Amino acid sequence: MALALEATGLERLPAAVEEEGEVEAGVEEAIEREAAWCCQWPVFRFDQAPRRLYHFCRQFQDGSNPGANFLKGVKWSPDGSCFLTGSDDNSLRLFYQPEDAFIADNVEPSAAGIDGQGMDVDSYGSSLIVREAESVYDFCWFPYMSASDPASCVFASTTRDHPIHLWDASSGQLRCTYRAYDAMDEITAALSISFNTSGSKLFAGYNKSLRVFDVHRPGRDFQQYSLHKGNNGPSGIVSSIAFSPTHNGMIAIGSYSQTTAIYSEDNMELLYVLHGQLGGVTQVLFSKDGYYLYTGGRKDPYILCWDIRNTVGIVYQLYRSSEHTNQRISFDIEPCGRHLGTGGEDGLVHIYDLQTGEWTASFQAASDTVNGFSFHPSQSLAASSSGNRRFDLLDNIEENSSFKGNENCASVWSFYAAESDHDVAVPGADEALNLGV
Repeated sequence: MALALEATGLERLPAAVEEEGEVEAGVEEAIEREAAWCCQWPVFRFDQAPRRLYHFCRQFQDGSNPGANFLKGVKWSPDGSCFLTGSDDNSLRLFYQPEDAFIADNVEPSAAGIDGQGMDVDSYGSSLIVREAESVYDFCWFPYMSASDPASCVFASTTRDHPIHLWDASSGQLRCTYRAYDAMDEITAALSISFNTSGSKLFAGYNKSLRVFDVHRPGRDFQQYSLHKGNNGPSGIVSSIAFSPTHNGMIAIGSYSQTTAIYSEDNMELLYVLHGQLGGVTQVLFSKDGYYLYTGGRKDPYILCWDIRNTVGIVYQLYRSSEHTNQRISFDIEPCGRHLGTGGEDGLVHIYDLQTGEWTASFQAASDTVNGFSFHPSQSLAASSSGNRRFDLLDNIEENSSFKGNENCASVWSFYAAESDHDVAVPGADEALNLGV
């Protein structure tokens, strides 16, 4: 075991991971701390359009064909010190935030991309670039990542025809790999990955199956679960995995069979199967209190809200423009759980009130498909990514030559925030805070 830990570089994982039993024993205390912290969170003001603080486009462009590469997603680190982007050039880029970004209410927006000016200029360069050999299917952060603890600064990625890689977010070095093999003893790639809430296990989705790796033991040791048994469980590729944030042991698994299944993490017992998505499920996400589940699908214009205590029907549906694209379009919930933000192929980011399911606001984030949107975990900031694949054909050479910096790009946005709940009218704010939706 000591050799395995030394090989991974995870010999000093946070105590929450090393002592999983203590995490379970302290669940109530953790929830109370989270509730107290949430009450101090400045309320987002969506009645005013956000400011674009930083903009990135040049470093994602190929000099010979600027439109060849495009972004595929963006995710903030758990400590909020940086964010990670995935792009079609098989690369993951890490951007650390300048110090002034953490006082977003006082910082002046970057000259790049303000009011449509300077859109072809990057605010600053990426701090780290990890280049994979094949297309990146999915990537995720270690849940206890903290820039002050180098041992915890890791993220995982899965790529076509390769094992799962665990990368050092400080140096870009490969920490270790987690390998799954098929019946022919050949490496098979995971289509989706996610750490559990304690960070001790890495869950990987495959076709009709799930493999679970012990983070401390890299290599080919894993537990395998067949998800489709008889007529129950998802029958397609596992495309998305999410864990309830309240440590209640529930895991949601979305599949391209247009179904979402909810399991018990301990023994992978099937609890519910949710039907209703028009396309293959591409994302699943729990509400902050773990009572509600939000699912989105490919070529499906609606995000569905489910009450996992009563799964007879959906609670409501949230519209986004995604009927004509095969891209994954991700959504996210702001830290206090009151609002959800989602991109769309119209270049807009829509904000919805999760208490009522009603539209709250929209803003233009790009002139192309906004495929990634992620709220900062502790500040009134958000990051967006946009773009789609363009083919270098004779009839669109002119279009590619006029490629603009507000199409395939990433941006950091600063939202206006009130100091307290009394400074801004938020429908159902008190109820949303209590319910966590």
